[in-house]
Amino acid sequence: MHQFLPIKGRKVRIAVVGCGRISKNHFDSIEKYSDAFELTAICDVNPAVLAEHADKYGVPAYSNFETMLKTEQLDLVALCTPSGVHPDQTVLAAKYKVHVVTEKPMATRWKDGLRMVKACDDAGVRLFVVKQNRRNTTLQLLKRAVSEKRFGKIHLVHLNVFWTRPQSYYDQGNGWRGTWEFDGGAFMNQASHYVDLLDWLIGPVEKVQAFTSTTRDIEVEDTGVLNVKWRNGTLGSMCVTMLTYPKNLEGSITILGEKGTVRVGGLAVNEIQLWQFEENKDYDKEIENVSYETTSVYGFGHPQYYKNVIEVIRGDATPETDGREGLKSLELLIAAYLAARDGKTISLPLEY
Repeated sequence: MHQFLPIKGRKVRIAVVGCGRISKNHFDSIEKYSDAFELTAICDVNPAVLAEHADKYGVPAYSNFETMLKTEQLDLVALCTPSGVHPDQTVLAAKYKVHVVTEKPMATRWKDGLRMVKACDDAGVRLFVVKQNRRNTTLQLLKRAVSEKRFGKIHLVHLNVFWTRPQSYYDQGNGWRGTWEFDGGAFMNQASHYVDLLDWLIGPVEKVQAFTSTTRDIEVEDTGVLNVKWRNGTLGSMCVTMLTYPKNLEGSITILGEKGTVRVGGLAVNEIQLWQFEENKDYDKEIENVSYETTSVYGFGHPQYYKNVIEVIRGDATPETDGREGLKSLELLIAAYLAARDGKTISLPLEY
């Protein structure tokens, strides 16, 4: 692995690739940290979308990713493109010695995720995988309680993602939505931040079982159930659907332990609804204040995520979610799809 060289004494030159619905969170984060970032260029294959954003941000606009990499002196690219495109774009950016921030999921196939990590390692550039929900104040508090072992032995964990995505959602985007190659289904795309919580909060997973079904006119699943056994003996489950009537209902996690019970719910794990422990801690009083109203299931964590990115690139911090951390949830997702496809219990790791 090549030595990573920090950038100091100047702004980090960043380009946003893909100007679709999630890109606004990236543009807003770059603007928030305008003392650290310089938006240098944008890239999109849709001429109308590209023209609109070029006009709004006043920077060079490219329809070809490699042309942009060749022409501009970039330090970092933010990939807001369809998930299945991330691997080739990451490998190309690494070839030009450019750091990468990629939206979730990092890839739709396991071998592609591994390829991304290797390319960035070999080039000595950083690969960041966006997991902005980890920065939610509610989940930060829950992570702290788990880390301090306040639950004692955790017996059972359950997650719900009851959202809605109409057929019109899948029909937009030039035919890439709802495909195996470019998008992935309800688990991989919409609920991937919740799959990420399985490993991040509870620990390494040992076995996965899954069933999926499809109602919309798409290749992938819009509904699925997951059974999980962790290496520490904890059992868990997850229910995901994009068919909730008439609108998004809930994104929640419940943890039941020998000395504690917690439920974080709301539209997108934004409300602490139950917080009971055998022993009280001083920060328990914060639970009144950390819940927040939200209409956005994306959460508000992108700016905090970018704060870590800039600190890492300057050499002042370690990455919160790098490529290897991103592989953990990708491995879980692939295991779930294999389990559902073959009707088998899948053991992790996928390979030795």
